Amino acid sequence: MTIKEVSEKYGISQDTLRYYERVNVIPKVTRTSGGIRDYQEEDLRWVELAVCMRNAGLPIESLIEYQRLFRAGDSTIPARLELLNEQMDILQKQKEQIEETMDRLSYKISRYEEAVKTGKLVWTKEE
Repeated sequence: MTIKEVSEKYGISQDTLRYYERVNVIPKVTRTSGGIRDYQEEDLRWVELAVCMRNAGLPIESLIEYQRLFRAGDSTIPARLELLNEQMDILQKQKEQIEETMDRLSYKISRYEEAVKTGKLVWTKEE
């Protein structure tokens, strides 16, 4: 698969793909005899992981560290597990914050919807 096709498939720029490869977020991509990137299934799995983790907010530095640990072999499995668990904790906290915000917005929306019906805005709990 060409870099253009991968870029379109995953919705990220070709420059981002090159950057991920340059800083070792993904391993060096397979090349044709002419030096053109030719993404194979293994390359695509790394791109998918990078896109997923970045969408979840994982910092580039953590992805680089994960890749470094992976290349170092199975002795780093505990360290990789710890890195992923730390990110899961961060995401859980973010999820809780988002849920709290959504609850507050739902309450405000309900008050405004009621105000549209009655012509009077009433707050029934603390703001």
